[in-house]
This record gives sequence, C-alpha cells and structure tokens, in this order.
Amino acid sequence: MSELELRVPRNRAGRLRPGEVLALVFVALLLASALAPGLLAPADPLAVAPTEAFGPPSPAHLLGTDESGRDVLSRLIAGAGASLLIGASATAIGLALGAVLGVVAAFGGRFVDGVIGRVLEVLFAFPALLLALLVIVVTGPGVVPATIAVGLSTAPGYARILRTQLLGIRDSGYVEAARVLGHPPLRILVGTVLPNTFGPLAVLATLGVGQAIVWASALSYLGLGAEPPAPEWGAMLSAGRTYLASAWWLTVFPGLVIVLTTLATTVLGGRLRGAR
Repeated sequence: MSELELRVPRNRAGRLRPGEVLALVFVALLLASALAPGLLAPADPLAVAPTEAFGPPSPAHLLGTDESGRDVLSRLIAGAGASLLIGASATAIGLALGAVLGVVAAFGGRFVDGVIGRVLEVLFAFPALLLALLVIVVTGPGVVPATIAVGLSTAPGYARILRTQLLGIRDSGYVEAARVLGHPPLRILVGTVLPNTFGPLAVLATLGVGQAIVWASALSYLGLGAEPPAPEWGAMLSAGRTYLASAWWLTVFPGLVIVLTTLATTVLGGRLRGAR
C-alpha cells in the first residue's frame, strides 16, 4: 500500500455524493449476503445439476450456471462471507503488526527508528503480492495461510503510514504538555497517543479490506488460496478461466464483483478520510 496523506481539509463532511451512496448500498448488500446468504441466494450454491451445466444467464439463473450446473449468483452471494472474512482478517493482521512496528519506531528512540525504517524500506521495495507469495512458499497453500500471507505483506505499508502519523502526534503540544505534567510514557502512549490513531486506522482498514480481497482472490486464482468448489470469488475465477471462451459468465461476474467491492471500499475510505 502506498503512503497516504491522512490529514485533509474538512470540506467533505456534508451530504453523501451519489457515488458514495451507491458504494454504501453495495457494501450493505455484501454484508447482508455475508450474514444471511440463505435468505438472499435463489438456490443452493453447492447443489450440483449436471443437466444444467454451462447454462448462460437466463430468467431461471440470472448469472448462469457453472460446469456442474450450480447457480453462479447463489455462489457469488455465498462467497461474499468468505471473501469479506478473508479480507477483514488479513487487514486486521496487517494493521495490528503495522501498528506495533509504527509505535516502536516512533517511540523507541532514534536508533530503533532507524533500524525499523531501513527494514521497512527494503520490504516496501517489493510488491505486496510478491511478499505474499514468499510467505505461501513457506507456509503452504490454503485459505488460512493465504489470509496470513496477505496480512503480513500489507504490514510494512501500514507501519510506514502509522509511523509518520505517530511522529506528528509525538511532537504535538498536548503530548508535550502531558510530559511536562509528569505523566509516565506508558500512560501518554495509551491514554493520549493511541486514541488519536483510531481515525487513521479506520480509514486504512476501510481502504485495506478491498485491497486484501483482491490479493487473496489473486492467490486463489493461482491455486494458492481457497480451492474449488468453495464459493469464494477468487476460487470461482480460477475454476472459470478454463471455460472463458465458451462460458464467459464464469469469470466476468466474479471478476466484476471483486472490482466493485474494491471500488466501493475505496470510495467509502475516501469519504472517511475526507470527513476527518
């Protein structure tokens, strides 16, 4: 994740723009799909119907059927929970590790800050997806390893952003006032510094979930994450690529959902950043 400027003018705290409303509605639908897939899915996402295999979009199956006759729309709805859980878990891992590194770098002294800064620069030189692949090589494929790999690969970016934010807070007047009043360093950190990072963390989390879903889907597409027949968006892309020429809907619709999810979380993250 590239470094973001988290301090912006408060000129977007008014009404939601049309694009932000659409993003909010889309994310709400995703959350509803994740929490109650059985209520929204028109069919059993795992039910096999060989006689209906490779059915194109139709009134009976709005987004078509896959190679086993399973309803694609139902599988996308069922996959929302898995994809969002993977994205949220990976983001939580990355933010937690990034926050620890950022705090240690900002408050650990010049030497510690220098060491962590150099390490982050080295890690930041590698694409996050490449770091995730390196982790997968060590841990092996699977949903949990892929989630951990994405989380670890995003940590350097989060750490770099939070370190910059924490350095500004460390040198602020209210932190200096707390030092003058004789508050111990731990109390200053927990009671004064960390609460001021909650806003930036919320922005980073919102922006990061969509990005984590993309990278986790990429790992599944490569056969290193979730595997078919699991109703996970990346796994659906991986299974559908074989039939791209004859059954385009097997890749187009999962890919479209991933893109829309990324756009929606990016728009909402931008809204949160602008409202601060």
